[in-house]
Amino acid sequence: MFTTRPEIAGTFGVVATTHWIASQVGMAVLERGGNAFDAAVAAGFTLQVAEPHLNGPGGDAPIIIHDARTGTQHVICGQGVVPDSATPERFADLGLDLIPGTGLLPAVVPGAFDAWCLLLRDWGTWELADVLAFAIGYARDGIHIVPRVSATIESVRPLFEAEWPSSLEVFLPHGQVPGPGTLFARPALAATWERVLRESGGASNREARIDAARNTWYRGFVAEAIGAYFAATDVLDASGRRHRGLLTANDMARWASSVEEPVSLDYHGHTVLKCGPWSQGPVMLQQLALWRGFDVGAMDPLGADFAHTAIEIMKLAYADREAYYGDPDIVEVPLNHLLSNEYNDARRQLIGPEASLELRPGTVPGFTPVVDHHAESRAELLTRAPGVGEPTVARLGVIGADTVHIDIIDRLGNMVSATPSGGWLQSSPVIPGLGFCMGTRGQMFWLQKGLPNSLAPRKRPRTTLSPSFALRDGKAWMAFGTPGGEQQDQWATIMFLRMVHHRFGIQQAVDLPSFHTEHWPSSFWPRVARPGRVVLEGRYDPAVLHDLLARGHLAELGGEWSEGRLSAARIEADGQMFAGANPRGMQGYAVGR
Repeated sequence: MFTTRPEIAGTFGVVATTHWIASQVGMAVLERGGNAFDAAVAAGFTLQVAEPHLNGPGGDAPIIIHDARTGTQHVICGQGVVPDSATPERFADLGLDLIPGTGLLPAVVPGAFDAWCLLLRDWGTWELADVLAFAIGYARDGIHIVPRVSATIESVRPLFEAEWPSSLEVFLPHGQVPGPGTLFARPALAATWERVLRESGGASNREARIDAARNTWYRGFVAEAIGAYFAATDVLDASGRRHRGLLTANDMARWASSVEEPVSLDYHGHTVLKCGPWSQGPVMLQQLALWRGFDVGAMDPLGADFAHTAIEIMKLAYADREAYYGDPDIVEVPLNHLLSNEYNDARRQLIGPEASLELRPGTVPGFTPVVDHHAESRAELLTRAPGVGEPTVARLGVIGADTVHIDIIDRLGNMVSATPSGGWLQSSPVIPGLGFCMGTRGQMFWLQKGLPNSLAPRKRPRTTLSPSFALRDGKAWMAFGTPGGEQQDQWATIMFLRMVHHRFGIQQAVDLPSFHTEHWPSSFWPRVARPGRVVLEGRYDPAVLHDLLARGHLAELGGEWSEGRLSAARIEADGQMFAGANPRGMQGYAVGR
């Protein structure tokens, strides 16, 4: 069960992503003299063509970077906000108590384009036209699509044929689902990018040309086309009814991505960095704070004690996510208290030998924790609508569409960890003339007032997107992460613990069987919880399953290679670089030179 498959090594640079073509694009940029930031942008745009069921130009992109020149780390927040007119009252007027998971109503300002441009402008060296050339070429001439793309298009074909004609035109050319391995082109998307470059190409220098492209996207023809479509089109969504969207060109014009300091936690000689509580990222830090009280190295990394302890820790950390996380620009989040030793020493006492079936947020002075204890009852809604949510893990752990991830290190020691997502082909109709879909991250808000993640105008949804970064002994060490919605900070934490305490290499830690729980309300419509449910990857010893069942977990075995799409890239003290990528699904790829 323990793998000895080696990870990729290199001294020039390493790239690991969820798709082999994007990995090759990233390495091609490094080989041509670009840095990690240039390579990440090129790979990020390429992934929008290669995996349209997992991310797109209308989606989001949280990014963590390490700048080798200054020795500093930064978060680029490419998570867009909801429209000015998005209020609980507006949805109540529509007779909705949940924001639909598909269609136009849950759309937010698309953050990915601006985030990638900001990274390129301030840390990269290449022209936007040069990093976009790869994606434009694949969109114009075609890219060999993977089986999952074909399967996703087939799953929503009836919806496209009956209700979303613009998507039918793009994703079923000539009325046929493109088969696995066939060349699939996106000429309208290529034309959109090419027009952006034409309209911004006359600026006086590289930085000005990038800013002009951002302006064209958010205050030019792209924003105008989105606003016009939303204002005039009734679209069937997951509610079972047709609605027009709320997003306007003015909403797009008023937004820009931002640079923030990451939140961090010291753990056994490592400092782990995450995005702020507008993401779910701090739940990894909360898990590690709870793990400090256990002798992890003494546990079998594939044993029942490790799994039971991890699951109970996850339940406590994610309960706090539900109770306290939200956009810190709008609400107060007591993150320092949640990460404090005193708080976690007390929380740790709740972990016993038996599984808890309760959702138990902690007590923070001055705050009243509120969580949804009725989320299990909404499960039947999942049978009603195709293409909903950011499908994370289906029954028995089989991965459907979710998102993508990129890890890159260059010869100078610059590093990138990025988890782009949203704008899935199954989430909303293609915007006519632009060739891409909009993200539906607004479904993550609650319509109940007074919660940290309650809907409010110009607020960031508490996204599940969660890139990870770690320092070792104060020096930049590893960029890592995974797609997977709720599971991202479950799988990434398990991998990290096995590397730190059991000395597994990247590829070994990626390959080892993992697990997840669905104990708390999902962030995706219809916000379902499955209290106590645990899915073990099928390669686990059945004795571990029986042990967990005896402890009260509602555990089951999933597929043999079904848990996680992890990747990572790290640099050692001697300057040697390593990378590893997920074999599940046969799409992830690591390359080094």
